Amino acid sequence: MDEQVILGVLAIAAGLAAGVFLFVPFVALSYRRRGGFGGGRFVVWGAALVYLMAIWTYTLLPLPDPDTIRCAGVNLDLTAFVGDLRGAIARPGRTLTDPAVLQVLLNVLLFVPLGFFVRVLGGRGIPTALVVGLGVSAFIETTQLTGVWGLYPCAYRVFDVDDLLTNTLGALVGSVLALAVPRQHWGTPKFADADDPRPITRRRRFLAMVCDVLAAWVLGGAAAVGFQVLLYALGADRAVRDGTAASVVAGAVPIGVWLVVTLATGRTIGDHAVQLRYTGGQLPPALSRPLRFLGGIGGYLLLSALPGAWGVVTGAFALTSAVLVLTTDDRRGLPGIVSGQRLVDARQRVDS
Repeated sequence: MDEQVILGVLAIAAGLAAGVFLFVPFVALSYRRRGGFGGGRFVVWGAALVYLMAIWTYTLLPLPDPDTIRCAGVNLDLTAFVGDLRGAIARPGRTLTDPAVLQVLLNVLLFVPLGFFVRVLGGRGIPTALVVGLGVSAFIETTQLTGVWGLYPCAYRVFDVDDLLTNTLGALVGSVLALAVPRQHWGTPKFADADDPRPITRRRRFLAMVCDVLAAWVLGGAAAVGFQVLLYALGADRAVRDGTAASVVAGAVPIGVWLVVTLATGRTIGDHAVQLRYTGGQLPPALSRPLRFLGGIGGYLLLSALPGAWGVVTGAFALTSAVLVLTTDDRRGLPGIVSGQRLVDARQRVDS
């Protein structure tokens, strides 16, 4: 039981991590396909990510010690489970608790969500669910048969063609159950009014700020990891252990990227994601765009890169930014104040 709990926690953690990495692209796609951001749909996508991680953890993990594994057998009889089920049915009163019955039911149930997500999130019906279910199941079984593609000298779990059948059946059942979801919620069709301007709400402004901060953290972390790998490949073990250079890279890369994007477009990555832009004002773009950068995510990133004693100032900057979103006209906040610009929907045609 403890091992199953650990695997469940691992699946949830991996799914949440994937959700963090994909959050900003999801927001951007949602605004372009649906005109806005739906938190409920993001939860469904998050559940799909956790589910996919759960399939991985429960079918392939934990990886055993190579010195302790025992080679597992292979079942190529596609109807072997039929005899097991008949034997279970012949024992009245214990059918539902029989290991053979439970094995079949669990194999079916494991792939029911897959068929559901194929229809609701992918917009595809039963044929696609069958193909995807069979493909995923075949990949899992082949991975087990090959000892994780040669990582182990032999299979440490049984390759069972019955699992291919029951898993695919589960995907079919999930696709049928998904028919209960209204058709307009299937897939990611573009809404007819997706390109129409929408009101600039507090929620939308804060979503843009969250996208900027989250994307900067993800990019900074990825840059630091990549830099550490490069140092390791170059044999700079001392620099890898010290970590100072990686910390500098983690802070400098997002600052550089956001500065270039803002100077080039007048909008941050968060602005692009939620379809916002600053416009107007008395200053030329050569001045208003750097000020927009410094009054928003740029100022936050620069302050965050300073030594620890500046943490209070960074916190005060973030709090001030949040308060000004709540109190300024058109939610323009600090970037609008320092640049002298107003905030509009990027889909709205206005004079710059």
